[in-house]
Parts: sequence; C-alpha cells; structure tokens
Amino acid sequence: MARVVVIGGGLGGCASAARLAKLGHEVTVLEQLPTLGGALGFIEDGEFKWDAGPAATTIPAALRDLFRKSGRQLDREVDLVELPFLREHRFEDGSRVAVPSSSRSAQRDAFEDGLGAGLGDRWVEWTDGFAHVWELLRKEYLERPYSADHAPKEMVSLMRDRAVLSRAVTKLRDDRLRAIALHHAVSAGHDPRNVPWWMGVLDHVEQVFGSWTVPGGMGVFASLLEKRLAERGVTVLARTVATDVDEVGVWTASGDVIPADKIVVAIDPRQLPRLKSYVDKTMPAIPPTVCHVGLSGDVPPMPHEVVLHGDATLTINTTGQAPAGMAAWTISARGRLSEDILNALARHKVDIRANIVTRVDRSPRQQVEHYRGSPYGVLWQGRATITGQLLTRTALPHVFAAGAHTTVSALTPFVALTSSLVADAIGPAD
Repeated sequence: MARVVVIGGGLGGCASAARLAKLGHEVTVLEQLPTLGGALGFIEDGEFKWDAGPAATTIPAALRDLFRKSGRQLDREVDLVELPFLREHRFEDGSRVAVPSSSRSAQRDAFEDGLGAGLGDRWVEWTDGFAHVWELLRKEYLERPYSADHAPKEMVSLMRDRAVLSRAVTKLRDDRLRAIALHHAVSAGHDPRNVPWWMGVLDHVEQVFGSWTVPGGMGVFASLLEKRLAERGVTVLARTVATDVDEVGVWTASGDVIPADKIVVAIDPRQLPRLKSYVDKTMPAIPPTVCHVGLSGDVPPMPHEVVLHGDATLTINTTGQAPAGMAAWTISARGRLSEDILNALARHKVDIRANIVTRVDRSPRQQVEHYRGSPYGVLWQGRATITGQLLTRTALPHVFAAGAHTTVSALTPFVALTSSLVADAIGPAD
C-alpha cells in the first residue's frame, strides 16, 4: 500500500483519488478551495444556481467507468440524460442549425434544411474523416499513457503532424460550416491556426456519442465525487494550498510537509516550482468572459445551448436552476468583445437587459485566480504542445499527472479518462 497525495480536488484529482483508494492505497487529497469539484460545480446567488463549468458531456462511458471502477455504479447515483441536440448555431445572415445528438443521418438532414442543399453531405464527410483518428487516439492516448518511444509509428506521426485545423476546414467551402467546425477550438480559447487538424475529431466524437447531462446540472458531480471519496476512506484537506513537491512529499503554504510515496498532480503544474521548468514552453488556455444572469418576466424562448457567431462568439446556456416562473442563463464570450456582454447579446436580437434580476460576472482573470490556474488546460501552440505538457508519467519517477493540463482537451470525458491512466500507472496496492 502506497501513501498517495493528490494535489487538486477537481474532476481529475477526485477521480484519481477514488480509483487509487479502490486499488487499496492510502489517499489524501489537497484542495485549495473550501469544496471539491473545481470547475465542475455550481455558482449560486440566492435561489439561482448555474453550472460553474460544463453543462453537458459527451462519451458518458468515461464517467460510468469512473464510478464503476471506484464503487457504486453511476446509474445508481444519478440519471444521465441524453440531450436531443448538441447546440444550435446562429449566424449573422439569419441562418441557423440545431445539431442533433448522436446521429449521423439526423445531422446530415439538419444541415441540409438549415444551411442549404449539399452542406449536409459536406458535414458528414468532414465527421467521417475522423473515424480512424478517433480509434487511434482512443487506443494509444486516452486508454494508455502516451510515449513517443513506445507508441505505434502511426500514432507518433499523428502527434508530430504540422497540419492545423484552420487549414483543414477550408475543404468545407462554406463560412458557416467552417465556424461550426472551429467551434470547439474557439470555445476552449485556442487559435485554430495553432490547433492540430486532428482535433476536428471532437465533431466526430459528439456525433457518435451524443451530449448528456444530469437533472439539476453537471455541478451535481461535485457532491457525487465528495461522497465517493468519503466512501473510499480518502482524506480530504480543504483550504490547503500545495506549494511544491519533493522526494519526501508535498509542501503546503502553511510550511508543513505531507509525506507521500506517490504524488498525483491534478492542478496547473506551474504552481509547483519543481515541475514548472518541465512546462515552461507551454501556456494555459485562458477562460472566456462569463456572465450568469437570473431572469424574470417575458424571457425569450431558447434551446438549452445557442452559439451566436460574429466578431465575438457568444454562447448562451439556459439550463441553470431558478425559482418558479424565472430563468437562469449563462452567457460566455470569445473573440473581440468591446462592449458589455449583454449589449453584445442584444445586438444579436436576444435582449434580456430588462429581465435581469441578478447578475454574476466572472472575468478570465477572476476565474484563473479563483482556481489558481486555468480549468481549460494547456493552450495549443502547435505540435510541440504535446511534448511540452506533462503526461501521465512525469520526469520525477514518483510524480504522476492528471486533469485538464495533461490531455488533448479539457472536455469532461477527456479529463475523467486521465484518472484511469494514473491508476494503471501506479497500479494496485501490494
């Protein structure tokens, strides 16, 4: 049995702790915030509640595997519900398309009806082109620790490919299709000119696996993870800031050293001097500008998620919790936003300024300071990003890495899967 200290109580850290405890290790989690969950939690103001991070997830098997491998199955804890649509995209020319969930044929028909003849076939040709990429990434990156020294040549070649997403989307030959194909990169804070072409695989993944949520919001997982750690006997030290690691254990801001045989780093490694030099060629992806609003009165009817394309890309999520007769929305912005976010929204003919009951603004800087790092992981800066970030096994033999800063995407399933890699690398207790 090893003494394992996990730094960070977000999804990656909690998932790693739960798996390792189930394998028989003595696990302690250090979390600088008062509660667990990190960005997978809630923002609350009175009776209004909004997801602090993602409001839905794809690849539900990633979460199901986590709960099954650490104890009670997820379906016995909460209901995962598939959404009929991924999101609706709206464009300045008035066209729009609601993209169906987990159906190739339905997506084809939706693009044909919403954007024009021939564009449905063009879209499914785009998503079909990533089927092989997905199988390669799944087997050689997501389900086993990646190493250029041990991965198959095809996988290493993919990781080293210089082609970028901004050039790959030119084949779509329609500005609206290109905007949709670039959505994942843009919404995560990346410049598509620096994102590898194969990250278009996220469109294929959503088409195959769909989009899922839980009643009450994805923030419910914060309490589920806390419950699971308690069941597994994990020690949680909240309001505890890790300041560095060494061969003995983890140093904290109070000057204490928490002894550890193995350490799992599930935060931005820039916070730890011993690891900072290994990632000094990378940068964190900056969060978007976010505005949570509570609304009353005659609120415009909206789908659960709408993306408004323009100079600034605005995303509206309408699934927050509110008192009866009211609504709770989250609006986030990427790109050139030179005005108040609600004024920008009004220019898209979604004017809710007269309906505001309460408003909680979260700037990118506020989010980074709150979490002591970006929950959006590493910024894509070309192919060197893969070798520049921490992977499951770090240069320090007793230190392992999990979470958004160790994988190709900060989306929920990819972060959850990093915990499986850590558990496999450390292995069961003797």
